[in-house]
Amino acid sequence: MHGVILAGGSGSRLWPLTKSINKHFLPVFDKPMIHYPLATLMLAGIKDIMIISSRSSIDLFHQHLGNGSHLGIDIVYKIQENPEGIPQGISIASEFIGSNKFCLILGDNVFHGTGLGKSLESNNHHSGAKIFCYPVSDPTQFGVVYIEQGKIRALVEKPKDSRSKLAITGLYFFDSEAINFVQNLKPSKRGELEIVDLLNIYLDKKQLNFEVLPRGTAWLDTGTPDSLLEASKYIEIIEKRQGLKIGCIEEIAWRNNWISSTQLRKIAEKIPNSVYSKYLLEFI
Repeated sequence: MHGVILAGGSGSRLWPLTKSINKHFLPVFDKPMIHYPLATLMLAGIKDIMIISSRSSIDLFHQHLGNGSHLGIDIVYKIQENPEGIPQGISIASEFIGSNKFCLILGDNVFHGTGLGKSLESNNHHSGAKIFCYPVSDPTQFGVVYIEQGKIRALVEKPKDSRSKLAITGLYFFDSEAINFVQNLKPSKRGELEIVDLLNIYLDKKQLNFEVLPRGTAWLDTGTPDSLLEASKYIEIIEKRQGLKIGCIEEIAWRNNWISSTQLRKIAEKIPNSVYSKYLLEFI
């Protein structure tokens, strides 16, 4: 199983915060935004990961995360010249994906919940495609899934009036056939390839599965100032109450036995006199 993180875009909804920096380096409480989708993939047991971003930002990602060897994973990078829809990311990552199944996650999505990693890891052997749904109060802002008698009946992008409150989150599992399907997609009226169009191909072939994220699981889209602040507050409250960090990629690597205690200590010692370093050293 491979993982792809889409971390491009102009971040226009967060302007002027994103005037001089890629939004995925903005803080979500105590960590850069990019750490959270990366953590989600790592919790799912995925070690081969591609990060896709703009030409102006790709070097920053490489400087920040390197090749992932310090986390026991492999990270590669690919440039997206112009953001033209989520399916475009699949085309860009086609050589990296090859014949493998893969998980695609949006770089501004935060997921948190008990047992989420094990739940995601169980999808490594499924064929077709799978989406994850989450109930929201205002479905008109999201792609929405309509379910009847336990089956997907329709997918609609930002419906004006929706009888379903199940939003499609920015987390998807695909088999390698997605690469071929994307080649046949046509841009929408807004000039982008739409993820709903790709999912509808799987739906027509009866190969689209879904899972409603259970109560107690949080899905946070950090693409606006309000949602970015809300996500930071959520992370802060959970971490201070529990004394455990969310999205701590070094801790996840250590708990997955991808790095040793000695390696974890070396990481912590590179950032002395910080709260983050102290937290990592507590595990050793």
